Amino acid sequence: MSTAAKVHGANTRAEIFSQPQCWKACFQAWEKSQQIQKLATKFHPGADYLFIGCGSSYYISQAAAASWQLITGRPARAVPASELLLFPDLVLHSHRPCQPILVSRSGNSSEVVRAAEYLERQKDIRTLAISCAQHQPLDEISSDTLYLLPADEKSVVMTRSFSSMLLGAQALAAQVANRKEIADGICSLPGRIEAILNFIPEQIKRFVESSAFADYVFLGQGPLFSIASEGQLKVGEMSCSYAQVFHTLEFRHGPKAIAGPETLITFLLSESGYEEECKVLEEMKALGATTLVIANQADEAARQNADLLLELHLDTPECVRQTGYLVSCQLLGLYTGLEKGYDIDCPRNLTRAVILEGD
Repeated sequence: MSTAAKVHGANTRAEIFSQPQCWKACFQAWEKSQQIQKLATKFHPGADYLFIGCGSSYYISQAAAASWQLITGRPARAVPASELLLFPDLVLHSHRPCQPILVSRSGNSSEVVRAAEYLERQKDIRTLAISCAQHQPLDEISSDTLYLLPADEKSVVMTRSFSSMLLGAQALAAQVANRKEIADGICSLPGRIEAILNFIPEQIKRFVESSAFADYVFLGQGPLFSIASEGQLKVGEMSCSYAQVFHTLEFRHGPKAIAGPETLITFLLSESGYEEECKVLEEMKALGATTLVIANQADEAARQNADLLLELHLDTPECVRQTGYLVSCQLLGLYTGLEKGYDIDCPRNLTRAVILEGD
Protein backbone atom coordinates (compact mmCIF):
# COMPACT_ATOMS: atom_id res chain seq x y z
CA MET A 1 0.00 0.00 0.00
CA SER A 2 1.38 3.44 -0.88
CA THR A 3 2.14 6.06 1.76
CA ALA A 4 -0.55 8.31 0.28
CA ALA A 5 -3.14 5.56 0.60
CA LYS A 6 -2.39 5.18 4.30
CA VAL A 7 -3.47 8.73 5.11
CA HIS A 8 -6.57 8.71 2.92
CA GLY A 9 -9.87 7.99 4.62
CA ALA A 10 -8.91 9.29 8.07
CA ASN A 11 -12.36 10.76 8.68
CA THR A 12 -14.22 7.70 7.41
CA ARG A 13 -12.09 5.37 9.49
CA ALA A 14 -12.60 7.48 12.61
CA GLU A 15 -16.35 7.58 12.03
CA ILE A 16 -16.58 3.80 11.63
CA PHE A 17 -14.63 3.18 14.82
CA SER A 18 -16.53 5.88 16.75
CA GLN A 19 -19.91 4.21 16.29
CA PRO A 20 -20.32 2.71 19.79
CA GLN A 21 -19.49 6.06 21.41
CA CYS A 22 -21.79 7.84 18.96
CA TRP A 23 -24.70 5.53 19.83
CA LYS A 24 -24.16 6.15 23.54
CA ALA A 25 -24.31 9.90 22.91
CA CYS A 26 -27.56 9.46 20.97
CA PHE A 27 -29.08 7.33 23.74
CA GLN A 28 -28.15 9.95 26.33
CA ALA A 29 -29.71 12.72 24.23
CA TRP A 30 -32.95 10.74 23.87
CA GLU A 31 -33.08 10.04 27.60
CA LYS A 32 -32.59 13.70 28.43
CA SER A 33 -35.19 14.96 25.94
CA GLN A 34 -37.63 12.01 26.24
CA GLN A 35 -37.79 12.26 22.44
CA ILE A 36 -38.51 8.57 21.84
CA GLN A 37 -41.31 8.44 24.41
CA LYS A 38 -42.96 11.60 23.08
CA LEU A 39 -42.86 10.46 19.46
CA ALA A 40 -44.23 7.01 20.29
CA THR A 41 -47.48 8.51 21.56
CA LYS A 42 -48.23 9.96 18.12
CA PHE A 43 -48.40 6.67 16.24
CA HIS A 44 -51.81 5.43 15.09
CA PRO A 45 -52.18 1.84 16.42
CA GLY A 46 -53.74 0.61 13.18
CA ALA A 47 -51.40 2.30 10.71
CA ASP A 48 -49.08 0.63 8.24
CA TYR A 49 -45.52 1.92 8.38
CA LEU A 50 -43.92 3.31 5.23
CA PHE A 51 -40.19 4.07 5.31
CA ILE A 52 -38.79 6.35 2.60
CA GLY A 53 -35.20 7.22 1.69
CA CYS A 54 -32.60 7.45 -1.09
CA GLY A 55 -29.30 5.60 -1.43
CA SER A 56 -28.01 4.44 1.95
CA SER A 57 -31.08 6.01 3.56
CA TYR A 58 -33.24 3.70 1.46
CA TYR A 59 -31.30 0.73 2.82
CA ILE A 60 -31.81 2.10 6.34
CA SER A 61 -35.50 2.24 5.44
CA GLN A 62 -35.45 -1.41 4.36
CA ALA A 63 -33.71 -2.49 7.55
CA ALA A 64 -36.01 -0.38 9.72
CA ALA A 65 -39.14 -1.69 7.99
CA ALA A 66 -38.07 -5.30 8.62
CA SER A 67 -37.37 -4.51 12.27
CA TRP A 68 -40.63 -2.59 12.75
CA GLN A 69 -42.72 -5.42 11.37
CA LEU A 70 -40.97 -7.98 13.57
CA ILE A 71 -41.10 -5.76 16.68
CA THR A 72 -44.60 -4.25 16.36
CA GLY A 73 -46.42 -6.94 14.39
CA ARG A 74 -47.76 -4.27 12.03
CA PRO A 75 -47.13 -4.23 8.25
CA ALA A 76 -44.09 -2.17 7.31
CA ARG A 77 -42.30 -1.63 4.00
CA ALA A 78 -39.73 0.63 2.40
CA VAL A 79 -39.66 2.47 -0.92
CA PRO A 80 -37.22 4.88 -2.57
CA ALA A 81 -38.47 8.45 -2.47
CA SER A 82 -38.51 8.46 -6.27
CA GLU A 83 -41.02 5.60 -6.31
CA LEU A 84 -43.48 7.61 -4.24
CA LEU A 85 -42.98 10.70 -6.41
CA LEU A 86 -43.31 8.93 -9.77
CA PHE A 87 -45.82 6.17 -8.92
CA PRO A 88 -47.77 7.29 -5.84
CA ASP A 89 -50.74 5.02 -6.61
CA LEU A 90 -48.46 1.99 -6.30
CA VAL A 91 -47.20 3.16 -2.90
CA LEU A 92 -50.19 4.65 -1.07
CA HIS A 93 -53.32 2.65 -0.25
CA SER A 94 -56.40 4.82 0.18
CA HIS A 95 -58.24 2.24 2.31
CA ARG A 96 -55.58 1.91 5.06
CA PRO A 97 -53.96 4.57 7.27
CA CYS A 98 -50.28 5.08 6.59
CA GLN A 99 -47.48 6.43 8.80
CA PRO A 100 -44.63 7.66 6.57
CA ILE A 101 -41.15 7.84 8.08
CA LEU A 102 -38.61 9.72 5.95
CA VAL A 103 -34.88 9.11 6.42
CA SER A 104 -32.13 11.57 5.45
CA ARG A 105 -28.76 12.19 7.09
CA SER A 106 -28.51 15.79 5.83
CA GLY A 107 -32.20 16.64 5.83
CA ASN A 108 -31.85 18.25 2.41
CA SER A 109 -31.76 15.37 -0.08
CA SER A 110 -34.04 16.66 -2.83
CA GLU A 111 -36.16 13.59 -3.48
CA VAL A 112 -36.80 12.91 0.22
CA VAL A 113 -37.72 16.57 0.80
CA ARG A 114 -40.06 16.47 -2.21
CA ALA A 115 -41.63 13.27 -0.85
CA ALA A 116 -42.28 15.01 2.49
CA GLU A 117 -43.82 17.99 0.69
CA TYR A 118 -46.07 15.69 -1.36
CA LEU A 119 -47.29 13.77 1.69
CA GLU A 120 -47.77 16.74 4.01
CA ARG A 121 -49.10 19.34 1.59
CA GLN A 122 -50.83 17.40 -1.16
CA LYS A 123 -52.01 14.26 0.65
CA ASP A 124 -52.45 15.83 4.11
CA ILE A 125 -50.57 12.92 5.72
CA ARG A 126 -48.48 13.62 8.79
CA THR A 127 -44.85 12.49 8.49
CA LEU A 128 -41.96 11.69 10.79
CA ALA A 129 -38.40 12.51 9.73
CA ILE A 130 -35.25 10.76 10.97
CA SER A 131 -32.18 12.93 10.48
CA CYS A 132 -28.74 13.89 11.77
CA ALA A 133 -29.26 17.61 11.11
CA GLN A 134 -31.52 20.36 12.42
CA HIS A 135 -33.13 23.34 10.68
CA GLN A 136 -33.06 21.72 7.26
CA PRO A 137 -35.90 21.49 4.72
CA LEU A 138 -36.92 17.96 5.77
CA ASP A 139 -37.44 18.64 9.46
CA GLU A 140 -39.11 21.97 8.70
CA ILE A 141 -41.65 20.27 6.42
CA SER A 142 -42.25 17.11 8.48
CA SER A 143 -44.64 17.14 11.41
CA ASP A 144 -42.10 15.53 13.75
CA THR A 145 -38.42 14.61 13.67
CA LEU A 146 -36.27 12.06 15.47
CA TYR A 147 -32.85 13.72 15.71
CA LEU A 148 -29.51 11.91 15.88
CA LEU A 149 -27.26 14.96 15.99
CA PRO A 150 -24.12 13.22 17.38
CA ALA A 151 -24.13 10.92 14.34
CA ASP A 152 -23.48 13.55 11.67
CA GLU A 153 -20.27 13.04 9.69
CA LYS A 154 -17.52 14.91 7.90
CA SER A 155 -17.25 12.14 5.30
CA VAL A 156 -19.27 11.78 2.14
CA VAL A 157 -19.89 8.06 2.66
CA MET A 158 -22.46 7.23 5.34
CA THR A 159 -21.23 4.99 8.17
CA ARG A 160 -22.12 5.99 11.73
CA SER A 161 -25.12 8.00 10.53
CA PHE A 162 -26.50 4.82 8.94
CA SER A 163 -26.17 2.71 12.07
CA SER A 164 -27.39 5.48 14.37
CA MET A 165 -30.52 6.27 12.35
CA LEU A 166 -31.30 2.56 12.14
CA LEU A 167 -30.93 2.16 15.90
CA GLY A 168 -33.12 5.23 16.40
CA ALA A 169 -35.86 3.70 14.28
CA GLN A 170 -35.57 0.40 16.15
CA ALA A 171 -35.66 2.09 19.56
CA LEU A 172 -38.81 3.93 18.52
CA ALA A 173 -40.40 0.66 17.39
CA ALA A 174 -39.58 -0.91 20.77
CA GLN A 175 -41.24 2.04 22.53
CA VAL A 176 -44.32 1.92 20.30
CA ALA A 177 -44.72 -1.82 20.91
CA ASN A 178 -43.74 -1.64 24.60
CA ARG A 179 -40.99 -4.24 24.01
CA LYS A 180 -38.58 -3.67 26.89
CA GLU A 181 -36.39 -6.63 25.94
CA ILE A 182 -35.79 -5.05 22.52
CA ALA A 183 -34.99 -1.67 24.05
CA ASP A 184 -32.56 -3.32 26.49
CA GLY A 185 -30.91 -5.20 23.63
CA ILE A 186 -30.39 -1.96 21.70
CA CYS A 187 -28.85 -0.29 24.76
CA SER A 188 -26.38 -3.18 25.12
CA LEU A 189 -25.09 -2.88 21.55
CA PRO A 190 -22.41 -0.20 22.07
CA GLY A 191 -20.47 -2.43 24.46
CA ARG A 192 -20.90 -5.47 22.24
CA ILE A 193 -19.73 -3.68 19.09
CA GLU A 194 -16.80 -2.14 20.94
CA ALA A 195 -15.63 -5.68 21.64
CA ILE A 196 -16.03 -6.63 17.98
CA LEU A 197 -13.99 -3.61 16.89
CA ASN A 198 -11.09 -4.91 18.98
CA PHE A 199 -10.45 -7.90 16.70
CA ILE A 200 -12.47 -7.88 13.46
CA PRO A 201 -10.74 -4.90 11.75
CA GLU A 202 -7.32 -6.52 11.70
CA GLN A 203 -8.76 -9.77 10.33
CA ILE A 204 -10.47 -7.94 7.48
CA LYS A 205 -7.43 -5.77 6.78
CA ARG A 206 -5.12 -8.79 6.44
CA PHE A 207 -7.65 -10.59 4.25
CA VAL A 208 -7.99 -7.62 1.88
CA GLU A 209 -4.25 -7.07 1.64
CA SER A 210 -3.66 -10.72 0.73
CA SER A 211 -6.29 -10.87 -2.05
CA ALA A 212 -7.57 -9.07 -5.14
CA PHE A 213 -11.03 -9.58 -6.61
CA ALA A 214 -12.75 -8.69 -9.87
CA ASP A 215 -16.28 -8.95 -8.46
CA TYR A 216 -17.89 -8.50 -5.04
CA VAL A 217 -21.20 -10.12 -4.13
CA PHE A 218 -23.19 -9.64 -0.92
CA LEU A 219 -25.86 -12.14 0.10
CA GLY A 220 -28.45 -11.85 2.88
CA GLN A 221 -32.03 -12.77 3.69
CA GLY A 222 -34.81 -11.27 5.82
CA PRO A 223 -33.62 -8.40 8.04
CA LEU A 224 -30.08 -8.83 6.67
CA PHE A 225 -30.87 -8.27 2.99
CA SER A 226 -30.81 -4.50 3.50
CA ILE A 227 -27.41 -4.77 5.19
CA ALA A 228 -26.14 -6.84 2.26
CA SER A 229 -27.41 -4.04 0.00
CA GLU A 230 -25.56 -1.45 2.05
CA GLY A 231 -22.45 -3.65 2.00
CA GLN A 232 -22.33 -3.71 -1.78
CA LEU A 233 -22.84 0.06 -1.81
CA LYS A 234 -20.00 0.65 0.67
CA VAL A 235 -17.56 -1.41 -1.39
CA GLY A 236 -18.67 0.40 -4.53
CA GLU A 237 -18.45 3.88 -3.00
CA MET A 238 -15.18 3.42 -1.12
CA SER A 239 -13.20 1.37 -3.64
CA CYS A 240 -14.93 1.98 -7.01
CA SER A 241 -15.28 -1.81 -7.27
CA TYR A 242 -18.08 -3.63 -9.05
CA ALA A 243 -20.40 -5.10 -6.41
CA GLN A 244 -23.79 -6.81 -6.51
CA VAL A 245 -26.38 -7.91 -3.97
CA PHE A 246 -28.84 -10.82 -3.99
CA HIS A 247 -31.07 -12.68 -1.59
CA THR A 248 -28.91 -15.62 -0.51
CA LEU A 249 -31.04 -18.43 -1.92
CA GLU A 250 -31.65 -16.48 -5.13
CA PHE A 251 -27.95 -16.52 -5.96
CA ARG A 252 -28.15 -20.18 -6.99
CA HIS A 253 -30.75 -19.29 -9.64
CA GLY A 254 -28.48 -17.87 -12.34
CA PRO A 255 -26.11 -15.39 -10.66
CA LYS A 256 -23.89 -18.25 -9.49
CA ALA A 257 -22.44 -18.24 -13.02
CA ILE A 258 -19.94 -15.64 -11.77
CA ALA A 259 -18.71 -17.79 -8.86
CA GLY A 260 -14.96 -18.37 -8.96
CA PRO A 261 -11.75 -17.49 -7.11
CA GLU A 262 -11.81 -13.92 -8.46
CA THR A 263 -15.30 -13.34 -6.98
CA LEU A 264 -15.57 -12.53 -3.28
CA ILE A 265 -18.97 -13.63 -2.00
CA THR A 266 -19.86 -12.19 1.41
CA PHE A 267 -22.51 -14.24 3.22
CA LEU A 268 -24.51 -12.56 5.96
CA LEU A 269 -25.85 -15.66 7.71
CA SER A 270 -29.03 -15.20 9.74
CA GLU A 271 -30.08 -17.31 12.67
CA SER A 272 -33.61 -17.98 11.39
CA GLY A 273 -32.46 -19.08 7.91
CA TYR A 274 -29.06 -20.45 8.90
CA GLU A 275 -29.41 -24.04 7.68
CA GLU A 276 -30.66 -23.17 4.19
CA GLU A 277 -28.24 -20.27 3.77
CA CYS A 278 -25.34 -22.55 4.72
CA LYS A 279 -26.31 -24.91 1.92
CA VAL A 280 -25.78 -22.06 -0.56
CA LEU A 281 -22.43 -21.32 1.08
CA GLU A 282 -21.36 -24.94 0.56
CA GLU A 283 -22.53 -24.86 -3.07
CA MET A 284 -20.62 -21.67 -3.88
CA LYS A 285 -17.47 -22.90 -2.20
CA ALA A 286 -17.70 -26.09 -4.27
CA LEU A 287 -17.83 -23.86 -7.39
CA GLY A 288 -14.53 -22.29 -6.37
CA ALA A 289 -15.75 -18.93 -5.03
CA THR A 290 -13.82 -17.05 -2.37
CA THR A 291 -16.10 -16.66 0.65
CA LEU A 292 -16.32 -14.22 3.54
CA VAL A 293 -18.86 -15.32 6.14
CA ILE A 294 -20.38 -13.06 8.80
CA ALA A 295 -22.48 -14.94 11.35
CA ASN A 296 -23.58 -14.46 14.90
CA GLN A 297 -22.40 -17.98 15.67
CA ALA A 298 -21.08 -20.47 13.11
CA ASP A 299 -20.99 -24.26 13.03
CA GLU A 300 -18.23 -26.48 11.69
CA ALA A 301 -19.70 -26.59 8.18
CA ALA A 302 -19.57 -22.79 7.90
CA ARG A 303 -16.01 -22.78 9.20
CA GLN A 304 -14.90 -25.27 6.56
CA ASN A 305 -16.47 -23.27 3.73
CA ALA A 306 -15.31 -19.79 4.75
CA ASP A 307 -12.05 -18.26 3.58
CA LEU A 308 -12.64 -15.69 6.30
CA LEU A 309 -15.17 -16.19 9.10
CA LEU A 310 -16.28 -13.33 11.35
CA GLU A 311 -18.37 -14.29 14.38
CA LEU A 312 -20.26 -11.58 16.28
CA HIS A 313 -21.53 -13.40 19.41
CA LEU A 314 -24.29 -10.85 20.01
CA ASP A 315 -26.94 -11.77 22.58
CA THR A 316 -29.40 -9.13 21.35
CA PRO A 317 -32.64 -10.22 19.60
CA GLU A 318 -32.06 -11.11 15.95
CA CYS A 319 -34.32 -8.29 14.68
CA VAL A 320 -31.87 -5.66 16.01
CA ARG A 321 -28.54 -7.35 15.25
CA GLN A 322 -28.04 -5.72 11.85
CA THR A 323 -25.51 -3.17 13.09
CA GLY A 324 -23.02 -5.93 13.93
CA TYR A 325 -23.08 -7.20 10.38
CA LEU A 326 -23.03 -3.63 9.06
CA VAL A 327 -19.76 -2.69 10.78
CA SER A 328 -17.99 -5.65 9.14
CA CYS A 329 -19.26 -4.58 5.70
CA GLN A 330 -18.12 -1.00 6.30
CA LEU A 331 -14.64 -2.23 7.22
CA LEU A 332 -14.46 -4.36 4.08
CA GLY A 333 -15.22 -1.28 1.99
CA LEU A 334 -12.72 0.81 3.94
CA TYR A 335 -9.75 -1.52 3.62
CA THR A 336 -10.54 -2.41 0.01
CA GLY A 337 -10.57 1.28 -0.90
CA LEU A 338 -7.34 1.95 0.97
CA GLU A 339 -5.65 -1.03 -0.66
CA LYS A 340 -6.62 0.34 -4.08
CA GLY A 341 -5.25 3.77 -3.14
CA TYR A 342 -8.49 5.78 -3.10
CA ASP A 343 -9.20 8.82 -0.94
CA ILE A 344 -12.25 7.40 0.80
CA ASP A 345 -13.16 10.69 2.45
CA CYS A 346 -13.73 12.22 -1.01
CA PRO A 347 -14.99 9.39 -3.24
CA ARG A 348 -15.22 9.87 -6.96
CA ASN A 349 -18.42 11.42 -8.36
CA LEU A 350 -20.16 11.59 -4.95
CA THR A 351 -21.46 14.34 -2.67
CA ARG A 352 -22.85 14.20 0.88
CA ALA A 353 -26.38 14.80 -0.39
CA VAL A 354 -28.00 14.78 -3.81
CA ILE A 355 -29.53 18.24 -4.20
CA LEU A 356 -31.20 18.69 -7.56
CA GLU A 357 -31.21 21.88 -9.60
CA GLY A 358 -33.87 24.28 -8.37
CA ASP A 359 -33.95 22.91 -4.81
